[in-house]
Amino acid sequence: MRLAELIALRPVPCAGLLLTLTRRCPLNCAHCSTSSTTAGEEPVAEQLLRFTESFTAADRPEAVLLTGGEPLLLPGLAGELAARIRAAGSRTALLSGMFFARGGRIPRPVMRAITAVEHFSASLDVFHEREIARRDVFRAVRQVLDSGVPASFHLTGSGPRDPYLAELTSEIRREFDDRVPMLVNHVRAVGRAAAWAGAGARTGAGHQALPCAMAAWPVVAFDGAVLACCNQRTVDLRPVPDHLALGHIATDDWATVRRRSLSSPILRMVRALGPARLYERYAPEAAGAGYCDGCRGLTEQTGLVAAVTRDASGPVGELLDQEAARTQAAAGPAALLKRYGCAPYAPLVALPDLTGNLR
Repeated sequence: MRLAELIALRPVPCAGLLLTLTRRCPLNCAHCSTSSTTAGEEPVAEQLLRFTESFTAADRPEAVLLTGGEPLLLPGLAGELAARIRAAGSRTALLSGMFFARGGRIPRPVMRAITAVEHFSASLDVFHEREIARRDVFRAVRQVLDSGVPASFHLTGSGPRDPYLAELTSEIRREFDDRVPMLVNHVRAVGRAAAWAGAGARTGAGHQALPCAMAAWPVVAFDGAVLACCNQRTVDLRPVPDHLALGHIATDDWATVRRRSLSSPILRMVRALGPARLYERYAPEAAGAGYCDGCRGLTEQTGLVAAVTRDASGPVGELLDQEAARTQAAAGPAALLKRYGCAPYAPLVALPDLTGNLR
């Protein structure tokens, strides 16, 4: 599975699932969005396995992203989850901070987990490089590619003009002969970066409909709660706002989570129009609430909830949701990353299929 295929599914409701294995991580990166530590919490492994066993050939996500923390601290669990997910017909990707790359060889248990998935992505940025040398990360990624598993880099910088990003992306293209795609992002003011990073990219304002693709895939959080949003502040927020709570892996299966996501009038409209447009249309007196902050507060607006429920409960709401997903998917993965990632580098998601227009 190529990175572009994975990103192309991102705006499609329930086409994917974000599965958190642990909040633990042996690294101490200053920008860590999840504030992971060596003592972080994690879902119950048996519950994760049972939840993925509820996938069927007729009702399953197309792709599952194993993440953390550092999911490869649990290589046996990662491999077992990947095997069960594949048995249902889904594909698995895994994102790692590369703690294991020191010394140049991938430990056997970690390599077994990596070769169990359909895509492997390595995080690399100035903060990771303070703990894991770039040459070691490159060496490990080459081993992954040699094993037959498609790989990519997940890069983070300070913004579009960051010279570090320009230098790093150029080196990766040279070292891997344009065979390895990249997802390039910038540091967000969440987790350990909340105290020092900027507010991030502008998510849109005014009267423009701005669909939220980040509400498309359910997210299994560190405590087993299943949410409709991958924004880290939302993932960490307890109690979860009612409209963003999809269940818990201790009590709910995939079919239940999927049904709740697809049938929710509020989530349909968030995915199709975005929360800012909902405020402008249904609660203009509160229209300055912001995009993500406004979304978290939607159910506090009783009049808005009633109006959205009226307008989006039936076939029209379902069709609007589907059309918004179709339009975003048709625009391609680079278009999605121009909004959610570091825009000038968005086309790198399509390597190795790019022509020479980035050289």
